[in-house]
Amino acid sequence: MAKGGKGPKGKKITLNVAKNCIKITFDGKRRLDLSKMGITTFPKCILRLNDVDELDLSRNMIRKIPESIARFQNLRWLDLHSNYIDKLPTSLGQMTTLLYLNVSNNRLMANGLPVELNQLKNIRTVNLGLNHLDSVPTTLGALKELHEVGLHDNLLSSIPKSIVQLPKLKKLNTKRNPFPKGNEMDTFVDSIKRLETLHLVEEKDLCAACLRKCQLAREKLNRVKSTATAAPRKTLFSSLISPNSMAKESQEEWRLRPTSS
Repeated sequence: MAKGGKGPKGKKITLNVAKNCIKITFDGKRRLDLSKMGITTFPKCILRLNDVDELDLSRNMIRKIPESIARFQNLRWLDLHSNYIDKLPTSLGQMTTLLYLNVSNNRLMANGLPVELNQLKNIRTVNLGLNHLDSVPTTLGALKELHEVGLHDNLLSSIPKSIVQLPKLKKLNTKRNPFPKGNEMDTFVDSIKRLETLHLVEEKDLCAACLRKCQLAREKLNRVKSTATAAPRKTLFSSLISPNSMAKESQEEWRLRPTSS
């Protein structure tokens, strides 16, 4: 702690420093990477670089994201994970080009998630894991393009069906939440567990070899299930208590018999 009880002084980000942190991604997008820079306050100077496609402010010590972040109107990728953020700005809903949003490992509670998030109609991935959420806004169910949702390591006791039933959802991570153990939740929790480990793929997206492999695996699973549920066959040794009773009686004799040299 610094004198006067103030928190650690963060690194000052100037416009020139920020410009030097712009990288070109493998698909030709411009990413402003300010991760792991020891930043404590959102650097306002980066608003002058609002034509970038991706912004990474992860693994810093930022406590507040200003409403002015909506000036990044071309942003498709926003990573704010591992900071001290307890509330997201309502203007986030104006960033309709966003495809990816990661705010995991922060201090978010349910009242820190604005309802305006339901305006992110193109969003594909949202990670809200490792926060303090005891509920999830049902409005997230309006995000019909969502493929992946991270809700792990929170305080959730239920998940809105509107989220579980999203039409394009492929992965829903709800691990390490205090879900009820009662029978009334068994079926619902089971459906969530299946989504955590199952990536759904349409047959048309598979090559012929992969499709055949999946079909063979399904047939094998069906055979195992049918074998497990089949009635047990009658024993062929009806007159014996145990089929191997004679072998058991002579076991010691065979064990003690000397081997020929």
